[in-house]
Amino acid sequence: MFKMLRRQPDKSPPSPSPGRLQPGLPRLSHRALTSEPQRPPRRGLMSKPRLAVPERPPVAPAVSPPPTWRERLRRYRLRWTHLAWIGLGAGLTLLVLLVVMQLRPVRPAITDREIRQLVAQAMASATPPVSFAARVYDVIAPSVVYIRVQSAQEDKPDLGSGSGVVLDEMGNILTSLHVVQDATDIEVVFADGTVSKARLAGQLGDKDIAVLQALTPPALLIPAVLGSPATLQVGDEAIVVGNPFGLRHTLTAGVISGLNRSFKLPNTTEPVDGLIQFDAAVNPGNSGGPLLNRNGEVVGIVTALANPTDQSVFIGIGFAVPIDVAASAAGSPPY
Repeated sequence: MFKMLRRQPDKSPPSPSPGRLQPGLPRLSHRALTSEPQRPPRRGLMSKPRLAVPERPPVAPAVSPPPTWRERLRRYRLRWTHLAWIGLGAGLTLLVLLVVMQLRPVRPAITDREIRQLVAQAMASATPPVSFAARVYDVIAPSVVYIRVQSAQEDKPDLGSGSGVVLDEMGNILTSLHVVQDATDIEVVFADGTVSKARLAGQLGDKDIAVLQALTPPALLIPAVLGSPATLQVGDEAIVVGNPFGLRHTLTAGVISGLNRSFKLPNTTEPVDGLIQFDAAVNPGNSGGPLLNRNGEVVGIVTALANPTDQSVFIGIGFAVPIDVAASAAGSPPY
């Protein structure tokens, strides 16, 4: 009985010790033995399982075989064919240009005579600018009058003629006193041809200035524009418009030769001071006419010319009374 209750020896293989491994089994780390088994990650309701994409093996680059001599020959043939066509096109273009130039008529060379003719034609067709003297004449011509006088004296039945300039629209005319002095009949001819009798309305005896009043002036009178003698300088342009020897509306031009000259006028006993000297040609018949600047403004009244001989002809020196002094004879204040 006791033998039956004796513990039977265990015939199962002995359990391996913790520090030893059985041969043929993989070696596990301490962390793997002591850690809990890993659970698979929880997937959400909308998540999808990821599919593993197999990696493609690298492809080796293709190596083209070297071209054969036939392929090289074909390439050279295509290249030279293109160049041949381009050269052919350029040659045809050059050939066409040469043919056109040969068929085009050749213009003969121009001669010196033709050049001179062309230059003469160009100069003749060119319109030169209008001179300042022409512009001045256009401005003053309607205001210049021709004065004819007569006298009852037996030795001087006809005193002659002179010039004048319209001062205002009322018919007042400025002239030289020696032109109308001792005259019994004064007649004025305006620029439009109107002839009117005139009377002596005022005078400045010491300045040889007279003012005439036309009795029947034309309906349209154009007064002259008066300038300022104070702005004159020696060398400025001087233009005279008058009726020398009865030649109506004659223009002469020169320069201002001097200022503040003193000279004895024909009907004065003492020399007159403050005269304007100029070298524009004046002759008998210019007395009383206007002396103008380049703007067509009256700056003086022609009154005398200097001549050392007894002849009343111009030798290069003329005198005029400044317009500010002359206009004062008609009541205009000096300025």
